[in-house]
Order: sequence, then structure tokens, then C-alpha cells
Amino acid sequence: MKHQSHHDLSHGKNQAVVQKSPKPVLIAFFTLFFLTIFIPLSYPSINYSSFPFQSITNPPPPYDHHDYSYNHTANLPSTTTISSNASTNYNKCNIFSGEWIPNPEAPYYTNKTCWEIHEHQNCMKYGRPDSDFMRWRWKPDGDGCELPIFNPTEFLELVRGKSLAFVGDSVARNHMQSLICLLSRVEYPVDVSIRPDFNFKRWRYTTYNFTMATFWTPYLIRRKESYNGGLFSLYLDEFDEEWTNQVEEFDYIILSAGQWFLRPLIFYEKGNVVGCHYCLPDSNNNATELGVSYGYRKAFRTAFKAINSLKNYKGITYLRTFVPSHFENGLWNKGGNCVRTRPFRRNETQLEGETLELYKAQLEEFRNAEREGRERGLKFRLLDTTQVMLLRPDGHPSRYGHWPQENVTLHNDCVHWCLPGPIDTWNDFLLEMMKIDLH
Repeated sequence: MKHQSHHDLSHGKNQAVVQKSPKPVLIAFFTLFFLTIFIPLSYPSINYSSFPFQSITNPPPPYDHHDYSYNHTANLPSTTTISSNASTNYNKCNIFSGEWIPNPEAPYYTNKTCWEIHEHQNCMKYGRPDSDFMRWRWKPDGDGCELPIFNPTEFLELVRGKSLAFVGDSVARNHMQSLICLLSRVEYPVDVSIRPDFNFKRWRYTTYNFTMATFWTPYLIRRKESYNGGLFSLYLDEFDEEWTNQVEEFDYIILSAGQWFLRPLIFYEKGNVVGCHYCLPDSNNNATELGVSYGYRKAFRTAFKAINSLKNYKGITYLRTFVPSHFENGLWNKGGNCVRTRPFRRNETQLEGETLELYKAQLEEFRNAEREGRERGLKFRLLDTTQVMLLRPDGHPSRYGHWPQENVTLHNDCVHWCLPGPIDTWNDFLLEMMKIDLH
């Protein structure tokens, strides 16, 4: 949905300046570093907000419309080593099948402590009156099956010296910003972007030599916008080289795409029009309506082909599955809104219609890519957020992404996710899956 995915406001950035020091000074510095930073990370009683390295980029605290309490360290196993009990018992637990249960200890950051919250997902700043949507966690089915709360120190130790790429649309960026906020309790990143475009940001955690980046590609493949901004031509068999030429160096790729495929599209293969979706009269050259999943399936097939064809890529690729929107009482541009204040239980809703169709197409293409990648020694993993997030109609910004009196034309946002909010759980899953691969 174009109006939502183009809310890309630039953020200021400050970078730490490192100067050369004589050897005795360096020895004293690293001794002080060990005593004041490394040791406190090992003990849960120390409040993250007291860490001296939070001043690395000295971000200004944004205005917080609501004052609510949060716990920096509650339920967080504090360690600088990777735990050995990854995922409770992965062989018997499907961590993506479960229910949302209350978590009074959440949230683990606020818009006072994290400067990387996009304005349109800064729900508390803009007056959202309830806060319970932040106070849930995911409980997998089965006795003894748990999904641990995200531990920022453990994550950063695990990815030390590595890199992570988020490849997708603005919801992928929403996910990356959630991760930055969760990690902000330990360290702020430095902006090392190669280009000024907000759609292609790179951040480095200098203490851990960890880099993460976002590559904005709403369709994953080559695209061309036309027809007064209302129609996209998709070249279903052609790579989007803005990301495919840059991800070979990364250790992890999180691939995703979703709501942009639900708009009018013209499909090309081998340079020729083969069909369309939501065909518009006078613009489609009499193309055949092929349905919502045709282009979606082909786009993922091409994206996976691009990854499997990278000669030097040795990383792990995660498919973050389709996440449904939650518009009720109208379409996104017809007054639809999302005003619920609690999660669904799974017997209250189900996957159906376009959401189910797109999800099934994704899974089929993922399995094929996984099989092909295995022949090259590549790993593909399923970050299966579809059912998990179907149950969270309460987690969207709705109208709380701007001030009521602002003279702006914005629709209710039931696609992106408030920060803090349910999307933080995606990083619970991510860390757990990384630990499973480690062991």
C-alpha cells in the first residue's frame, strides 16, 4: 500500500569519533572498559540505562505523550555467552504454534529510550490511550515449550563479527527498527550507510563489529511505476539488482514481502506482458487477470533464485512469512480501521482468502528454494510469523502515527506495527532460531 510504505522520514545521526592513543592510554582504557561495561553485562541487577556506552551517539530523547513504566531487565537471562538450552526442545516444539499470553514485565524499551522509532509507528507519542498491546508474549504449545524473551547481550555476542540484511518493504524496516530498539539497552549503532537514501540504511555496532542493513524492495524483483503513480509493472523473471548485487557479503538475510502485491499490477515475463492483477481499464493492454498469488509466487521464485545464484554467499536466509493487515469495517482507503485492544485467541479467527493463498504460495516456493540451496550447502529457515500476527489486530498504529490536528492526508495504518509492540516478538523468534543453528 503505497501511502503507508512511503512514510520514509529521515533521521538524524551522530557518529562517534575515534582518535589514536598512545599504548599506555589504550591499556588503561581497555582495563576501564572491562570493569565498567563487560562485567555489568553479566549481572541482571544492573540497569541498562546506566551503561556509559549509551552516550556513543547521544540521541536526544523524544517527547513521550504517555508516561508508563517498563522493566529493563525483567525475565532477561543475563549472560555474555550463548545458552546451551536453545529452544526448550526443538525436536518436539513448534515455536510458531501457540497463543499470546500476558507479560506484565513488558515493554523492554520506550520511545524515550529508543530514537529509531519511525514517527508513524510511534503510537504512544501520538496519543494512543491504551498500553496493554505492549504487554503480551508468545507461548508455544506443549509442556516445556517456551520462547525466551529477547536477550540483547546474547544476540550481540552471537552475531559478533557478522552482518544481517533486511530485504523487503517498510514492514521489513519496521522489523529492523524493532531490533535496533531492543539492542539499544546495550549499545547504540553508528550510521555507516553507503548512500543517504533512508531506504538503504546501514548500522554498525562497533563494540561487536556487527552490521545490519535494510534494502527497500517492495516486490523483491525489478519494478517500474507508471500510470500516474497508480500502477506497477513487475518483471517477474528479473532480479532487483539494488539488493541482489549487495547481499552476497552478508551472513544473514531476512527476506519478506507482502501488502504491495495487493494493488494493481502488470506482469511481464521475458519482456512481454503475461497478465495482471486488479487490471485497470485503458492501461493493461487487454491483459488477463491472473489473481493475487501469481505474481507473488513468481517474485519469490526469482528472489530465491537470485540468492541461490550468488557465488560467494555462505549465509543463512530466513523467509519472514506474509503478515496480514487488520482493516475492519472498510478497506484501507474506505475508512477501514483497527481499533481492537487485545489479541485474538486462535479459535476466534483463521487464515482464509488472499492471506491463505499468499501464505501457501510462499511456503511452496520456500521449500523449492530450500531444496535447491541445500545442494550448495546453503541454509534456508522459515520465520513463520503469519499465524502469530494474525492474532494481533491490536498492535497497529491506526490513527496514532501523527497528531490529530496535523494537516496531513493519511489513512489509518493497520499494516505496520507500533513500537514497542507485537513486532518485537519477531526478534524473540530470530534469536531462538539463530541459537538452534548454532547448536
